[in-house]
Amino acid sequence: MAISTINPATGKLIKSFEALNDTEIAAKLDLAQQAFEKYRKNTFGERSQWMEACADILDKEKAEFAKLMTLEMGKTYKSAIGEVEKCAWVCRYYAENAPKFLADVQAKTDASQSFIRYQPLGVILAVMPWNFPFWQVFRFAAPALMAGNVALVKHASNVPQCALMIEEIVRKAGFPQGVLQTLLIPGAKVAGLMADDRIKAATLTGSEPAGASLASAAGQEIKKVVLELGGSDPFIVLESADIEAAVATGTTARMLNNGQSCIAAKRFIVAETIADKFEQLLLEKFQSLKVGDPMEPDTNIGPLATGKILQDLDQQVQKCVQNGAKVLLGGHVVADMPGYFYLPTLITDIPPEHPIAKEEFFGPVAMLFRVPDINAAIKLANDTPFGLGASAWTNDPQEQKRLIEELEAGAVFINGMVKSDPRIPFGGIKRSGYGRELGIQGIQEFVNAKTVWVK
Repeated sequence: MAISTINPATGKLIKSFEALNDTEIAAKLDLAQQAFEKYRKNTFGERSQWMEACADILDKEKAEFAKLMTLEMGKTYKSAIGEVEKCAWVCRYYAENAPKFLADVQAKTDASQSFIRYQPLGVILAVMPWNFPFWQVFRFAAPALMAGNVALVKHASNVPQCALMIEEIVRKAGFPQGVLQTLLIPGAKVAGLMADDRIKAATLTGSEPAGASLASAAGQEIKKVVLELGGSDPFIVLESADIEAAVATGTTARMLNNGQSCIAAKRFIVAETIADKFEQLLLEKFQSLKVGDPMEPDTNIGPLATGKILQDLDQQVQKCVQNGAKVLLGGHVVADMPGYFYLPTLITDIPPEHPIAKEEFFGPVAMLFRVPDINAAIKLANDTPFGLGASAWTNDPQEQKRLIEELEAGAVFINGMVKSDPRIPFGGIKRSGYGRELGIQGIQEFVNAKTVWVK
């Protein structure tokens, strides 16, 4: 089977790689286990030095890495630069903080001494998505490697060159051989890997079906999994909000990464009293966005990552229309451009009870709902199988308290855009997954919290 780079801006094949065979996969597993036996004994000081070197390489060569991301999955070059810089940040964050996060924790018991010691688990399988091809890997790898684990990365099949480049960055930074390896394999091979005794745990960012498959396989083997799956994040705007600020941030939050983000603002839920004004301002913002070559500095929206994603998104939009929704802007493929481009789209009058209103739209499509009050806003926001992030806009302190308390999500951002940050945990509830990345919680996911009792 070939694993290929296809430029989504042109639809043309750039490069193909042959998938690993079973013998090659077994050899990588052997190397990973051998690497772990030695690497777990390296000090935090040594690991920090190598992680800082990763950050230096990322900063120094960010232009090259950004171009590779834009080539393989179509994100704008300017956003790709930001992604590489964020990867350097997470490397430095854990290089500095891992020793503190994983220090022994003393506990008072009836023993002479008792404490919790954090120790690495071993080989961790990371199944990574294409939409943030560098950031998703580094936000897993930085804490996992600093904890003393080693990584096998099964990246998305449409970003093989990014996957190989990340392995090369880790090698050049000085990490021992085998500490992070890329597996160029099809997704069908993933579940079977969980049966291998050398793999101790797994993490996956991706779709619900992929997450369910991996979780099922891990469950059969009694192995831990962290899942970060889909989202249909609400963006609530109430009467006291700064409407102009909410519109500006909402546009960014919906169109980030060409609309292909699990934490994008997908459902705009707006108080009826301000809905006309909000709708008009949002429409104007969307109309001003430039769709085009992702390498150009003034491009706001590049292509979707694959032809299948483009087709699926268009089918969802047409399904909305068939069920009574109104398209205020866009609503179709860009016909006069090669590649996988979709117009910025704003849809209203979606029946909120219809299943389509609860789905995740992975592209530059926003749904706008009108509600009479905060009670209806919270009810509609929670009326989805997902629970990743929620953004809510209000300057009323009592409303802020209710939104923080009652929104069903892994993260609630008040008067701001939902985003990931190395300093705070990231993850979801309900069908958006379980477990956390980033923060102290992220580094403690793949360790053994060993209780020690001495008398």
